[in-house]
Amino acid sequence: MMFTLVAALGVALLPAEEKVDLSVIHRIRTEALQSSKVMDHLFYLTDVNGPRVTGSSGYKKAADWVVKRAGEFSLSNPRLEKWGPFGRGWEYTKFSAHMVEPAYSPLIGFPLVWSGGTQGPVTGEPVYAVLKAPADLEKHKGKLKGKIVLIDEPRETPLAFTPQARRHSDVDLAGLEAAPEPGAGPARRLTEEQRQFRAKRMAFLKDEGVLAAILISYNADGGTVFASSGGSHETKNPVPPAMIALTSEHYNRIVRLLEKKIPVKLELDVQARIIEENMDSWNVVAEIPGGRKKDEIVMIGAHLDSWQGGTGATDNAAGSSVAIEVMRILKSLNLNMDRTVRMVLWSGEEQGLLGSKAYVKEHFADTTKMQLTSAHGKVSAYYNLDNGSGKIRGVYLQGNDMVRPIFSSWLAPFADLGAKTLGIRNTSGTDHLSFDAVGIPAFQFIQEPLEYSTRTHHSNMDVYDHISKGDLMQASAIMASFVYHTAMREEMIPRKPLPKPQPERRGRPSE
Repeated sequence: MMFTLVAALGVALLPAEEKVDLSVIHRIRTEALQSSKVMDHLFYLTDVNGPRVTGSSGYKKAADWVVKRAGEFSLSNPRLEKWGPFGRGWEYTKFSAHMVEPAYSPLIGFPLVWSGGTQGPVTGEPVYAVLKAPADLEKHKGKLKGKIVLIDEPRETPLAFTPQARRHSDVDLAGLEAAPEPGAGPARRLTEEQRQFRAKRMAFLKDEGVLAAILISYNADGGTVFASSGGSHETKNPVPPAMIALTSEHYNRIVRLLEKKIPVKLELDVQARIIEENMDSWNVVAEIPGGRKKDEIVMIGAHLDSWQGGTGATDNAAGSSVAIEVMRILKSLNLNMDRTVRMVLWSGEEQGLLGSKAYVKEHFADTTKMQLTSAHGKVSAYYNLDNGSGKIRGVYLQGNDMVRPIFSSWLAPFADLGAKTLGIRNTSGTDHLSFDAVGIPAFQFIQEPLEYSTRTHHSNMDVYDHISKGDLMQASAIMASFVYHTAMREEMIPRKPLPKPQPERRGRPSE
């Protein structure tokens, strides 16, 4: 009789007596897996409105589209929430690069954000002058005016004996479940010395009057170009001349020719624009109002901004599309949740989580003082998705052991979809860190790696075609279920002790 009653109510008590509403999970799964709109969201964020560099017209168009989409789904108060100042915007409208001599060849590459244009097509002989330390700047001072300068050393292009895409094995997942070794250091950040040298190199290239600077893709991988910024969004730094990243194979060829004293001629055309009319940026916000606990909030998010090489598909239109889909699913099922659900899609993530940091500072707490607003205690949890388009395999607990039995229960109905891993360790490099830094429970999901690190992350191949549709559908179902159960849970999600105030940090840990 007890089993019959529980089944009739659609509620089962899974591990740790955490309530899981299986009838709602069934409805969520059905909507997410059989009536998905996630790839439609992705199409508009990438093919139509990508790339989405913070401060560019592409970002603004994408943000306006999300507001419109949220209105179509009858989400409450969809809006752009301004923060700033961010700094300069940047976009480019034309790029071409060719080797003209000793033999014609089109060159694969793209211009770097916050660098200038060529003011029309230019032709010149390249010079190989590595600029990686202050001594190099002094060595080449006064010698590079009007030159196309190759400023990086060549990079080996090893044969690829392993597949580009992969999924987590049981061994991988067991490793993620294990606690990190005691004494393991924090994620790397650019040192202040490195920042200062980059700024000096920007100024040097501008003062020298170089025609253009060419860099090598920072990963060597079969014609794919990995690169991001050349200049700086901060107005205190100069805008360098046109800076272009080339695929390793093409860059290496030019260097080999120059080292053999064979004349090389390049033709470049970069039309790029620095935008300084408005130094602010926007996050995108939309809500589903709650019922009896509507002043309490469950938050989900992903970053909407991208780099310029592709259309920002896996980084991170994928996560943004899932967040939009989660809101659509919850709204379309008319679930009448106790707590308010708020989606925020962030700008400025690629420059150091700037949009989420600004939001947290304004609404909840300043990390440098740790003085809390009244809204701080009303946030139950924040859930983030930002590691490509791979399916969810579990959750990083972000050092919060108290949520282990809760999340274990919530994941149990999705074991057949491959999601069951709980990793105690912290994961870095994305917007949940802004919430965790002020003591709000914040989590990034464990995702399948697919091609994220090997092919698409910050590359010209970060496009719609490298998205895994089924994986995004699965992620939408799991994220929607987590949001629903957080919104309906009698208690808030348990919190770690409030962190101590921290000094302001520039940049974000490397991923």
